[in-house]
Amino acid sequence: MQDIILKLDEKREQARLGGGQRRIDAQHKRGKLTARERLELLLDEGSFEEWDMFKEHRCTDFGMADESVPGDGVVTGYGTINGRLVFVFSQDFTVFGGSLSESHAEKICKVMDQAMKVGAPVIGLNDSGGARIQEGVASLGGYAEVFQRNVMASGVIPQISLIMGPCAGGAVYSPAMTDFIFMVRDSSYMFVTGPEVVKTVTHEEVTAEDLGGATTHTTKSGVADLAFENDVDALMYTRRLFNYLPLSNREKAPVRPSSDPADRPDPSLDTLVPANANQPYDMKELILKMVDDGDFFEIQPDNAKNIIVGFARMEGSTVGIVANQPLVLAGCLDIKSSIKAARFVRFCDAFSIPVITLVDVPGFMPGTSQEYGGIIKHGAKLLYAYAEATVPKVTLITRKAYGGAYDVMSSKHLRGDVNFAWPSAEIAVMGPKGAVEIIFREEKNDPERITAREAEYREKFANPFIAGKRGFIDDVIMPSETRKRICRSLAMLRDKQLENPWRKHGNIPL
Repeated sequence: MQDIILKLDEKREQARLGGGQRRIDAQHKRGKLTARERLELLLDEGSFEEWDMFKEHRCTDFGMADESVPGDGVVTGYGTINGRLVFVFSQDFTVFGGSLSESHAEKICKVMDQAMKVGAPVIGLNDSGGARIQEGVASLGGYAEVFQRNVMASGVIPQISLIMGPCAGGAVYSPAMTDFIFMVRDSSYMFVTGPEVVKTVTHEEVTAEDLGGATTHTTKSGVADLAFENDVDALMYTRRLFNYLPLSNREKAPVRPSSDPADRPDPSLDTLVPANANQPYDMKELILKMVDDGDFFEIQPDNAKNIIVGFARMEGSTVGIVANQPLVLAGCLDIKSSIKAARFVRFCDAFSIPVITLVDVPGFMPGTSQEYGGIIKHGAKLLYAYAEATVPKVTLITRKAYGGAYDVMSSKHLRGDVNFAWPSAEIAVMGPKGAVEIIFREEKNDPERITAREAEYREKFANPFIAGKRGFIDDVIMPSETRKRICRSLAMLRDKQLENPWRKHGNIPL
């Protein structure tokens, strides 16, 4: 018995050391934490329960029979974040470069299967050189097993990926199917093919950082949601995001009581929208003044800045916020912003998080690059997401709501529950200038008459009353009362029940 206990302790020590002290030091030298250090920071102290510590690979080819480390390059198990259950896996770059073997994949699949059974999120800390070449198709099969579970878990439990080192080839597709992706600057990258392959095939010379670094994916591709300076920041922000999310689609998001009064007025909002209709303002100011304690967790802040998405709380309950940003492209909807907002709305709908939509949109972005890029199909994604959503939907039009973009941004016609407008709201097919030039085409050479027509159009449509007459707007509210009115609406909608017709699944325009 004593021998077994000694052997057990030896194996545990071996597993904890991973690839050995030399490789751990190399990891630290690169400014990276080890797999276990990351889990210590992410989870509540003393809460981690490790599984499969002694699991090893079964490969005998290419000298692998003599090389084996308990744990096989990934640390898996469960713990808590602020007392709430979460399943985790953390790839260990010090063991075979964190490469995925069949056994490595089995460990990840085990925690994902269990997470689905008990209804708890999965957080994956990725730091891997990709598939283990020595195992050939067995490692590729391992990836596919993980992918299948990502798909099955989608919309059932939240899935969060942290890219904390290399993530290349097939390895990128698992994070891509999760709900949120965080990256670390200068130490993490994601790409399907690396710089060498790119150079060979297309003759382009590009660095790993430019091809798939954190900045690239948070500003250009939109693949990642947030980028951080180091591992610690990424892990702390993951803990913060976790606090907004429910454990599964069977539960509500946690309520965090706030001392911020629900009926708190904010007179400064009465002057937020400039008198000049063409002058921009910062929509984030409205968000920060409206939500509990001015606390807003923005998602993808550096991508498609003409739309803002993120989580906040109203009276302690989690809400998703989607808002046009007049400071960027006048708040127009384009391809990138439509995709960004659609994905966010669908996440909120999957996990029963109410959506607040703040509208100031002059329309869809015109131009050949947008049309050739498929703005019709991509804009339809956002429309589809809002129309499909059954969660409470509260919409506020602050200024412009023109054309098809009015419809798309959670209008009454897409089953918006409560639709407000500020007195400054303009709801019309298009702006006065464009409209007059079409309606009164024969008068366009007479500047005086055109100016008079514009004034007439503005008087008729540059207000919320036409829409109010038809019941498309439930009420015109003073900006200073925004928080109170939205909080009341959400309280009324708390027990909303709405089901879509039965179907296997819809066919969203991808």
